[in-house]
Amino acid sequence: MSKQTFYYLVSGVFLLVAVAHLMRAFYGWEAIVGGIAIPVSFSWVAVALAGYLGYRSYGYGKKM
Repeated sequence: MSKQTFYYLVSGVFLLVAVAHLMRAFYGWEAIVGGIAIPVSFSWVAVALAGYLGYRSYGYGKKM
C-alpha cells in the first residue's frame, strides 16, 4: 500500500467517525460505555477532533 493510499484511507475513517459523532450530537442519541452514559458534549469535541484529523490526513495524501 502506498503512503498516499494509506493517508486517504485514514482520512476516510476519521471523516466517518466525525459524521457518526455529528449525527449523535445532532439527534441526541444516547451512548453508554461500560455502564457510564457519555454526554453529548463529548461528541461535539469528537466531531472537531476527528474532522481535523481527517482533513489533515487528506492534505498529507494530496502532497504525496
